Amino acid sequence: MKTLLLRNGMLIILVCVVAGSALAQRGPGGRGPGRGKGGHGQGQGHDRDHVDFRYLLTNHKKIKREVRELPNGVQTLTESDDPQVAAKIREHVYWMKERVEKQQPIRMRDPLFAELFKHAGQIKMVTENTPTGVRVLETSENPYVVKLIKEHAKTVSEFAKRGFPEAMKNHPVPTTKNEVKNREYIHPAIQQYGKVVQLPAAAQQPRADSKICVDLTKGGAVDQLNPSIEKIARYINIYQGAGKSPASVQIAVVLHGDATLCALNDDAYAERFKTKSNPNLECLHELHEAGVAIYVCGQSLIGKGSQPEEVVVFADVAVSALTSLVNLQTDGYAYVPLLK
Repeated sequence: MKTLLLRNGMLIILVCVVAGSALAQRGPGGRGPGRGKGGHGQGQGHDRDHVDFRYLLTNHKKIKREVRELPNGVQTLTESDDPQVAAKIREHVYWMKERVEKQQPIRMRDPLFAELFKHAGQIKMVTENTPTGVRVLETSENPYVVKLIKEHAKTVSEFAKRGFPEAMKNHPVPTTKNEVKNREYIHPAIQQYGKVVQLPAAAQQPRADSKICVDLTKGGAVDQLNPSIEKIARYINIYQGAGKSPASVQIAVVLHGDATLCALNDDAYAERFKTKSNPNLECLHELHEAGVAIYVCGQSLIGKGSQPEEVVVFADVAVSALTSLVNLQTDGYAYVPLLK
């Protein structure tokens, strides 16, 4: 008797669990799976939306779309003569409306979508099903958000027009002329070399207390600045002003191979290459002033017929490039090669 009661109890619990799961997974009109719990659109809901999006992109030629811009937003009409595509359009819009209302972002790698979802709380969406699709009124009281809404509407129209090629693109956040001007090249630390652009919202921002070991073997025209040396100036400027805020960095450069003689003093260089002076010294001195440690491989130097005393005063002659690179990496420096 006890066994029978236990079995009946387990059966009741099982039925309740299954029924609850089925109710939780009902989508628009009782169809489709429910939304996952991922704070950034991950989980079951994200997977479903991804499948819907791919389906619509695959069938983009069957989709017709009209956009009417309003002072406070847009009104869009998205339809298809194919009943399955029309149904999928309605389902997709249903879930996207829910994402906006619950501020559950999707497609966050795309700058426009990331910015739009940042302001989702200021967006109002009203949807109306039509016989072959859906009409959407999307508005905001914030003029900047209105600009985002209109740009998003244009982007969705391009999805419908081009399909996957458009979906593979990043879509920029609309900017003003003044904002575009702010993206001009700057020289935050080293003024004449290594220009950079500030990208305060980009991924992988410079981290404070970074340590970089540059393995430089690449040569260049003897009467011109070695481009790889200027690239190190860019590294300094990146850490000092290309990110959201300046970050401290220690940089050491090891010159060997074809770059060995770039550190000769003016007289030794001019005699060796029949030039007026060493075109690399001004930039190398700027690097030294910015705190860059400059090491010249002693083995390469002597092997090329020069002597340690011919190296410029602010650079150090090392036993070898090998020992320099090994020691620096042992000390925690990240290895960055500038090779042939």
